[in-house]
Formats: sequence, structure tokens, C-alpha cells
Amino acid sequence: ENRRWGINLDEYNILDGTIRNGQIISKLLEEYGVGAQVAGELEKNASDVFSVRKLRAGKNYHILQTNDSVPRADYFIYEISPVTSAVYSLRDSIYCYIDTIPVDTVQKYISGKITSSLWNAMVDGGASYELSGLISDMYSWTIDFFGVQQGDSFSVYYRDLVVNDTVRVGTDRIVASNFITAGADHFAFYYVYRDGRGEYFDEKGNSLRRAFLKAPLSYTRISSTFSNARKHPITKVVRPHHGVDYAAPSGTPVYSVGDGVVTVKGWDSKGGGNYLKIKHNATYTTEYMHLKGFASGISQGSHVKQGQLIGYVGATGMATGPHLDYRVFKDGTAINPLRMDLPAVDPIAKEDMPEY
Repeated sequence: ENRRWGINLDEYNILDGTIRNGQIISKLLEEYGVGAQVAGELEKNASDVFSVRKLRAGKNYHILQTNDSVPRADYFIYEISPVTSAVYSLRDSIYCYIDTIPVDTVQKYISGKITSSLWNAMVDGGASYELSGLISDMYSWTIDFFGVQQGDSFSVYYRDLVVNDTVRVGTDRIVASNFITAGADHFAFYYVYRDGRGEYFDEKGNSLRRAFLKAPLSYTRISSTFSNARKHPITKVVRPHHGVDYAAPSGTPVYSVGDGVVTVKGWDSKGGGNYLKIKHNATYTTEYMHLKGFASGISQGSHVKQGQLIGYVGATGMATGPHLDYRVFKDGTAINPLRMDLPAVDPIAKEDMPEY
């Protein structure tokens, strides 16, 4: 017996399709001879399990049609993810249930040397783009990946999610890794606390997570560094530049480097254009200038989380091109963001170190 989705497929022909933009369930099912009344009952009866209003363009679906002389559509199956589907019965009893394919984890290993970028090196070694993103996120507090150089290297143990022993459907997590840049090791080991929370720590039990992200955006290059005497590219006047200019295409997302409260949102009449100030704690405040615009929901008094979208790179105010002027203030005094000693969150407790 050939079974899938909890159904004996020997009794059916399988018709495959993809949800189109603007397509509603009644019109979709109508193409397979299912009346509007059935579609209406389905919309009502399935809402508590997986509402047909959640169907998204580009997702795959399947119609199970009887192989009789007069075919009848008995099931509509919508792929929520590679391993999870919503199964809608179109027969006498109209209902929905969720079917999940059993998923196994397989531990894998990859290593390589950087010749152009981390992403290229990992993909060339057979890793997925997803794994490259996980590495980037994991080290986002401690490594500036736009500063990696040829000859830097990495090694990663990770777990992939597979179905039917061979088909990869995603990455579970990175288990352990080391990224060597400028001759220095950057170890990361995944550890689960007693309360079930998982986090990455180095070989000494220090958390990789920091109070601030290393940078507030993905940038092309640093076009101007922190200086006490820089000639302004427009006014030609030599004056302090107490920030770092990150050159990036207009519209590039800008993120808050840490948790905090927006204290200023507005226009800087001294040349900064659209800008934001975020107070993170009693010590640190950050500033983001020349923004093209602000993210939805961001206003003075807004509470933001680390990594939350706050705006977009622009060239407002006195700017020769799109870039982010990023500034950090410690106890009210501007400091060089590139030389910050980023404070880490709590390390593994001393009593847990033997287990770690």
C-alpha cells in the first residue's frame, strides 16, 4: 500500500499545482470541479486547524482525484513547509488535519579557507546558504565579516534535518565551530541551560552574545573612520568626526545594535539629516544619521530590541552619497565604535562549568 499524508494513494491520481497571486480557495477548487458550497464549508470548518486564508502565493499544493471514470477531487493538500502539510478533506465530511513527515538529524562537518568571502567558501565546500547565515548570525557580536581576509579559515560541526534518510529540508543548528581570522581563534560551542535555553559560548564559557552588535548593518565599506580632525567632504572644513561612516546602497536596512529606547527621532539641522538616538542603558547611547527613512512603528519612546529594524540607509542632510553615520556615546562622550570593548552577557555559571 502506497501511503502519504495518512492516505492510501493507490486510489488516487495526484495533481500538483502552485498557489497563484490573489488566488482564493473557492476559485482554486473550482478548477477541479469542487463547488463553492464545499469551499465555504472548508473555510469555516478548517479555521481552527489551518485556515485557508493562510494560503500563500508560491506554495505547492496537491489535489487527490479519484481514478474513476468520472474523477472526483477528494483531498486538497497544502504544503506549509517541506515537512508539514495541511490536509483538507473534500468528501462528505469537510475537515482539516496537519500531517508531518518524520524528520531525522544528521551531524555533518565542513571546513575551508577563505579566498573571497565566507559565503562563497562555505557554498563551495557544499554547505547551504542557510548555514552561512547561521554562522554569520552566531558570530555577529564578535566578528566583522566584512573585515575577513584571504587565508582566514573555518571549521563547523552542524546538524542537518533530513527526511527519508537522504532529502535535506533544513539545518537544525550549529553544534560547534571555530573561525580563525587574523591568526586568532573564535570558538563557539552550543550549550543548553538547565531551563532549556540554548546559547553559544567560547572555550572559556564566555557567551558569544554581546550587549551590542558589531555593526548595525551589512555595509560595502567603511568610508570614514572616527577622527578628531577630518576635512568634511562638502564644507571642506576640518572638524571632529566622532562616528564611523558605513557606505552601503540606499535603502539598506539599519538595525539597532542593542536593546534600548528611542530618545530622538527627527531631522538634524547640523547636517545629519534623518536620524535616531537610542539610549541602551545608563552608560551607552547610539546614534544613526543620514537615514533615508525610518522603519514602521519607530517613534520617540519606542522600545527596540537588539537586531530590530529601525531605518534605512540614505543620503539625507549633508552627504555626498548613501551611507550610515553611526555613533556611540559612553557616559555622554563619543567613543570609537570600532575600538569598543563590547561587554558580553553573563558567562556560564561556575557550578555549570564542569558539565560544560
